[in-house]
Amino acid sequence: MTFARAFPLSLLGGVTLAFLWLVTPFSGAILWAVIAAVLFDPLNARLVRAMPGRRNVAILVTLLAIIALFVVPAMLLGGALVAEAKGLYARVQGGDIDVVRLVADLQRHLPAWARHWLADIGLGDINGVRATLSRGLADGFQAVAARIVRIGQGTLGFFLQLGVMLYLTFFLLRDGRAIAARIERALPVERTQRVILVARFVTVIRATIKGSLIVAALQGITGGLIFWALGIPGALLWGVAMGFFSLFPAIGTGLIWVPMTLYLLATGAVWQATLLFACGFIIISSVDNVVRPILVGHDAQMPDYIVLIATLGGFELMGFNGFVVGPIIAALFLAAWEAFSLPAAGGEPATG
Repeated sequence: MTFARAFPLSLLGGVTLAFLWLVTPFSGAILWAVIAAVLFDPLNARLVRAMPGRRNVAILVTLLAIIALFVVPAMLLGGALVAEAKGLYARVQGGDIDVVRLVADLQRHLPAWARHWLADIGLGDINGVRATLSRGLADGFQAVAARIVRIGQGTLGFFLQLGVMLYLTFFLLRDGRAIAARIERALPVERTQRVILVARFVTVIRATIKGSLIVAALQGITGGLIFWALGIPGALLWGVAMGFFSLFPAIGTGLIWVPMTLYLLATGAVWQATLLFACGFIIISSVDNVVRPILVGHDAQMPDYIVLIATLGGFELMGFNGFVVGPIIAALFLAAWEAFSLPAAGGEPATG
């Protein structure tokens, strides 16, 4: 490769990497701006058609819808979670919830092998359990208090990220299709392959949001209401936990309601355990099986084991944003292999 050809390519790669490094602090805001623009583009298009000549007004209405549907509920939920956690801790500290007595009741109902196992790990003595729980609660409260302080200190940063996200969403809604067309033309692949990659990217983002976030919200709300109806303390916390774990296929909400069912059964609350198991198996779990196919369809379906590994890997590497980035990367990986299995001139996919 000659210098005249290598230098422009090196310069292009260098400035691209420098720009990516520059915007790294706002990577989360950029990610969610792209997701919001892709998800709400159909709504924005309908508003633009309904408001001819008032495109910017239509986009502002779309932004207000995004704020009303996602931003405000997220803030309210966060505040409610903090209040619920503080109230639950106060009840434990005040003796309204006697955790030691609950553990003692559970131990009495456990089979002999389970009691021996607890004794082997140092939890057979009720005084030892009380000391362990006291240390755990103290450490947990300190951790929660420190997290609340960090959240308070990071309020300005949060609103800065939110402002950047909404600002970018406005311009992506306005110019996103033109930007997507330019990116598509710039891809150094055949036209058929470009169309497949871009279409797959848009489909996967919409499917991930609709099929994951909405199902998570429904399962969390359903599970929280069931826990509240059964009188289980911390129903909001349990509901949020079920919504979170529903993002992981095959594992799902069962990580919450199955152990709680076993606990209720072991402590003698047979009818509550039976009702919780029935609701968890029939209602909570069926939300995913019924609602997800309606929202997602079959265009963006991936094997559950790929979704699970990609989601876990995304969380491990990128935290909260990873539950979106992981499945998107996995789907684009499959889409790239699908696109490049086509012959160079387009046509039917290659065999084999």
